[in-house]
Amino acid sequence: MATLEISFLHTQLEERKRRLAEAIALAPQNAGLAGLLREVDSALERMAKGSFGLCEECHDPVEQDRLLADPLVRYCLDHLNDLQRAALQRDLDLASEVQRKLLPQAGLSAGGWDTSYHYAPAGPVSGDYCDLIPSEGQLFFALGDVSGKGVAASMLMTHLHALFRSLSGVGLPLGQIVTRANRVFCESALAGQYATLVCGQAKSNGEVEIHNAGHLPAIVVGRGGVLRVESTGLPLGMFYAGEFSATRLQLEPGDALFLFTDGLSEARHDDDEYGVDRVTRLVRQHAAQAPAELIACCLADLRGFVNGGPPQDDLTLLAIRRAG
Repeated sequence: MATLEISFLHTQLEERKRRLAEAIALAPQNAGLAGLLREVDSALERMAKGSFGLCEECHDPVEQDRLLADPLVRYCLDHLNDLQRAALQRDLDLASEVQRKLLPQAGLSAGGWDTSYHYAPAGPVSGDYCDLIPSEGQLFFALGDVSGKGVAASMLMTHLHALFRSLSGVGLPLGQIVTRANRVFCESALAGQYATLVCGQAKSNGEVEIHNAGHLPAIVVGRGGVLRVESTGLPLGMFYAGEFSATRLQLEPGDALFLFTDGLSEARHDDDEYGVDRVTRLVRQHAAQAPAELIACCLADLRGFVNGGPPQDDLTLLAIRRAG
C-alpha cells in the first residue's frame, strides 16, 4: 500500500486503541473489548515490522479495498475459512441492498423534466454515484465515479450520496454545494481517493446549471445541435481549496442531457474502446426518444460492441429530457 495510506491507517488504529483503552477502563469485564484491543495491537505491530497488509497464510497482499474498509483483516480472500467467507458474503449482500435503496425513484418526472437511469455494478457493490432530487419546481441531478473498486469505493459513494442529499436541502447555490462537498470529502477520504462528478440543477423554465468536476463530458442534444459540457474543475477530494465553475444552458422542450460513467466509454472489445465519440453519435441519433428508450438504445449498442463480453467496470447512465 502507499505510504500515505499506511500513515492514515496507523493514525486510525492509534485512535481506535485509545478509545478501546478508555472503554475497557469503564468496563474491564468486557472480554470483547479486550479482544479488539489485541487485534489493534497486532495490526500496529505488523505495521512496525513492515508486514501489514500481507496475508498471514500465503504472504501475498490482502485485497486493498478490504484492507481500507477494515485495517484489521489478516487474510486474503483465498485463505478465509468457511465461516469468514460466509460472514463476508453476508456483509456484501447487505452493502449491495443498501446501495440499491439509495438509488433515486425510477422513471422520475419533476419540474418539467423526465428522467431514466441504468445502474449496474460490476461486482456486488459499486463506486458509481447517481441521484435525482426534486425540490421546489426544479430538479437536482448528479452522477459520479469514486476512484478504486469494491467495498472501499462503495463506502465513499455512500458518503457522497449523504453529502449531496444533506447540502441540496439547505438552499445554497449549486457552486457552494459542490465546494462544501469537496471540503468534507477531502477530510474524510483516504490518501489518493477522489471522485469525479457531474451535477446540476434543471429549472422548470429550461435553465440548466452544470458543474463538471473531473468527469467525462455531459452530452446535451437539442435543436441547436450537440454540445459536450467538459470538465471545468478537478475531482472532489484532491484539493481542499478546489474551485468549480458552472456551465449554464437553456434547453428547449425535447432537448436531452445524457450523463455516463467510464463503464460505458472505456468498454473494450479486443483492442477497440467504445469511446466518448461513439457515445455522442448514439445520443444524437436517439435524442428525440424518451429517456428510458434512449438508455435502452445505448445498452443495446454496448452489448453489440462488446459481443457478449463481461463488464469490466461499474456502469451508470442517466438521461434527462425537458418535457414537451
